[in-house]
Amino acid sequence: MPTINLLPKNVAELIAAGEVVERPASVIKELVENSIDAGADAITVEIQRGGITYIRVTDNGCGISFDDVPKAFLRHATSKIKVGSDLDSIATLGFRGEALAAVSSVARVEMLTCTAQSEIGTTYSISGGEELNHCEAGCPKGTTIIIRDIFYNTPARMKFLKKDASEGTACAAVVDRIALSHPEISFKFIKDGKITLSTSGDGNVKNAVYSVLGREFSAGLIEVKGENGAVSVKGLITKPVNCRPTRNNQFTYLNGRLVRSGTVVAAVEQAYKNSVMVGKFPGFVLYLNIPFDTVDVNVHPAKTEVRFADEKVIFDLVYSAVKNALSTGDTRPQVSFKTPEFNKFQHITAKEYRQQAIAEEKTLAEKVYDKPYNTGFSLHNTNNSPTVLRNDQRPDFVKRYSVVGINGEEVQPESLENNITVAKSEYVDGVKNDRQAVEKISEEREDQPEVIFIGQAFSTYIIVQRGDSVFMIDKHAAHERILFNELTQNKEVQVQSLLTSVPVVLAKEEYDAVTSNLQLLLKSGFEIEDFGNSTVIVRAIPSFLTGENVSMLVSEIAQSLITTGSVSTQRQEHLFHTVACKAAIKAGSRTTPEEMLQLAKKVLASKDIMYCPHGRPVAFEIKRYDLEKQFGRIQ
Repeated sequence: MPTINLLPKNVAELIAAGEVVERPASVIKELVENSIDAGADAITVEIQRGGITYIRVTDNGCGISFDDVPKAFLRHATSKIKVGSDLDSIATLGFRGEALAAVSSVARVEMLTCTAQSEIGTTYSISGGEELNHCEAGCPKGTTIIIRDIFYNTPARMKFLKKDASEGTACAAVVDRIALSHPEISFKFIKDGKITLSTSGDGNVKNAVYSVLGREFSAGLIEVKGENGAVSVKGLITKPVNCRPTRNNQFTYLNGRLVRSGTVVAAVEQAYKNSVMVGKFPGFVLYLNIPFDTVDVNVHPAKTEVRFADEKVIFDLVYSAVKNALSTGDTRPQVSFKTPEFNKFQHITAKEYRQQAIAEEKTLAEKVYDKPYNTGFSLHNTNNSPTVLRNDQRPDFVKRYSVVGINGEEVQPESLENNITVAKSEYVDGVKNDRQAVEKISEEREDQPEVIFIGQAFSTYIIVQRGDSVFMIDKHAAHERILFNELTQNKEVQVQSLLTSVPVVLAKEEYDAVTSNLQLLLKSGFEIEDFGNSTVIVRAIPSFLTGENVSMLVSEIAQSLITTGSVSTQRQEHLFHTVACKAAIKAGSRTTPEEMLQLAKKVLASKDIMYCPHGRPVAFEIKRYDLEKQFGRIQ
């Protein structure tokens, strides 16, 4: 019979450290969270060799007093809770008092710290849980912790660490996630002597997202904001067209803490339903703020999992906030072209280019245009021959000529610059004016430009022009979305009674699905009766399904009802999907120009018709500016 032994302190601490310290990234997470709890607004993390040999975390927080420094490295020693009831309303990222104790038991640790009230700081060294040094030292306000040789005394754990590059990537990912959680804090991450992350700390979420996730992710974001009593949510979500095949860019922060929440993910993805393709997932950075006593963060040692007191409140709030953001902030996808590259020096030498530029400048100054703009001023060169200066060329030459007003008095160049009226034409002798100015003028037009039918490509895509844009519309996806919207908006469905009722024999599961949803089918335009013995009688169908094979149609609808299970709203939407898809114009089918024009007008008149119910884009917009640039008409 084996004997029960009381483990020595050093062995017990090694076992306990495994709950917190799995790899260098775990160390960084715990130390940075302590820096945030200390009130720091600037945090620097530096690693070498993936953090295995060297980690340094520096902050400008409140620091630790001389007497409290040794206590900070004891297990379950913390300044963040005092009594058991404090666990019901945890407002800090750390609270167990295990991080420093766990780290110091498997690594060599050195701390430099100084409080705002102290004139001199403290240096403290501990290795493998044994104190080595504790004395006064000069250091700046805040705390610096240096971790060396992690797992030096536990070779069994050391062999499970990955390559330096992999561990370094994990460390960077931890800093990225924490930097997103607190955009008001300036973060800097240094990897092997190179700065790989630097955030401004200005509190702007978009700036933090840009610094961490890059330009491509930040290009198409929609702002989210919602509130329900004491619970609120805000943040950014990607446009449906920018959704990705993985959930890697989904970040949920609860009271400033990064957490994993299936409730939040489910609410977001449900809000995207009917706007995103199957197999694609939205990216988001969402910040939830809820009363501390309504959430339990003491569920997992790493504090990444939480338990809500009322899951439904969180789901409903996130769902409605994201749904509203998509309905107001999403825009029609635009086709982007790669800008053609042109290098003049591939065709002429630098000397020839300079000579050509000088010649063009002289010619431009002397040229009299057929239709000059009336600026109210004339320019006189040294030969006293009048010339009119074009508005877009004025800044280059205004200082080289004396300016004479209409009354003959000389006008100073500075006043000329302030008084010449800039023309609001889009093109000036083939030269493009400022794009923003042109777009602003276009937006100021009161009436919407006429939709002009151009043609059809591959018997599938309608091509129309409106204003300065060309639109390519998928006629099946567009018609499907229009029908789906009419069904979901509870518009009256036109019903076509059948001359002869059609009996349909179904499989048992299909029969049960249809007979248990007869009222739902009636709302969709189907009059179906239970005939018994796995048979139903179809007496009427929606008018836009006239001509379809009734037996096949009912069988497909039954399969749709089986797929969606027992949730009534999802079952209804899935049914509408099936009906709209079956009734919509098919790709490749023959349609008249008049029909296609009317369909295009419906699409362009409504912001709700941007994606088919399966999430595919309905239309793409091509700006005239982009076409002109692609063809080299403008530079």
